[in-house]
Amino acid sequence: MSIIIVYLRKYKLYTSETMKKKIFTAIIAIGMIISGHQQATACTGITLTAGDSSRIVARTIEWGGSELNSRYVIVPRGYTQRSYIPGYTLDGMSFTAKYGYVGLSVEQKEFVVEGLNEAGLSAGLFYFPGYGKYEEYDASQKDNTITDFQLVSWLLGSCSTTDEVKEAVKKAHVIAIDPRASTVHWRFADASGRQIVLEIVNGEPRFYDNKLGVLTNSPGFDWQMTNLNNYVNLYSGTAEAHKFGDVQMASFGAGSGFLGLPGDVTPPSRFVRAAFFQTTAPKQATATGTIRQAFQILNNFDIPIGVEFPAGQVHVDIPSATQWTTATDMTNKVIYYRTMYDSSIRSIDLNKIDFTKCKYFDAPLDKTKEQKVSDMRHKNTGFIAT
Repeated sequence: MSIIIVYLRKYKLYTSETMKKKIFTAIIAIGMIISGHQQATACTGITLTAGDSSRIVARTIEWGGSELNSRYVIVPRGYTQRSYIPGYTLDGMSFTAKYGYVGLSVEQKEFVVEGLNEAGLSAGLFYFPGYGKYEEYDASQKDNTITDFQLVSWLLGSCSTTDEVKEAVKKAHVIAIDPRASTVHWRFADASGRQIVLEIVNGEPRFYDNKLGVLTNSPGFDWQMTNLNNYVNLYSGTAEAHKFGDVQMASFGAGSGFLGLPGDVTPPSRFVRAAFFQTTAPKQATATGTIRQAFQILNNFDIPIGVEFPAGQVHVDIPSATQWTTATDMTNKVIYYRTMYDSSIRSIDLNKIDFTKCKYFDAPLDKTKEQKVSDMRHKNTGFIAT
């Protein structure tokens, strides 16, 4: 996630808008200094299809610099929001939700980075440093201007298909709250199964069809797809024994077919690993089984605290850089998530929400920031499992 956003939490005690503006400017300056050291600002996304044709998108979100204070939001039809503009003022595009949606936010409830609407459109924001570039803010276009961290909210409330997303983005001006902040890119998927990636480069939106269904971070999506060709030798299973001249060679164990699969946490390596694990995963019969499978696959992308810092320089007390993981059933319209504090899977069923009558609602992802541990006691001893 953008290093700028995560520092906002420290200053929410200030209610003066003037004070917020001053503090935000200071935060930007600090962020630019620190951003030379890229901590675990990572995201990994995959896509699976169940035997019953249910479509699942799943992703992680990482940030090793501080807790993201993530929340889930329920946004009803007719709810109106306004975009921030540079200076941290709410004076940009005003947008009213045509579709109700559920989203997961970071730092502020307005900054929805993953979500699903009642039409079955899924949207997600992924960190994209060093390769994107938004257009510069033009005050004369402020009514059509939206910040990158509010794009997901706007499009979930406005669109039902990826084609509608493309048309909407072409009419808008997407900016950062501060032009020095890093950029992001986005993944959108609809009920038809089509998935696209949006990257803004040199102020121009670029859309890519994502038939693979994998997304990480930098470099750009097109480069990541080309890079997969470097791993054409990988396959599931075990390499067959053969001879080098007169010497018999055999695998040390199972899985040697994917010897050379990159295991580090850089975006290119995660992209390759996600593509391999996703495409070799056996198809599950139902959406529920596929949701569980998605979480199991994404276990491989959890980033422990410490690996992104020099030795002895970890400055934050959180359990993991992977702060939460989601799996979204677009077909049955259910969002599932788990967090770094609680690995139990929780769900929000959009079918049980009347978006015409409900009110805007937001709440923390975790009621208690502690992993529950069950004490298993054998019945023959007179104890009962708790």
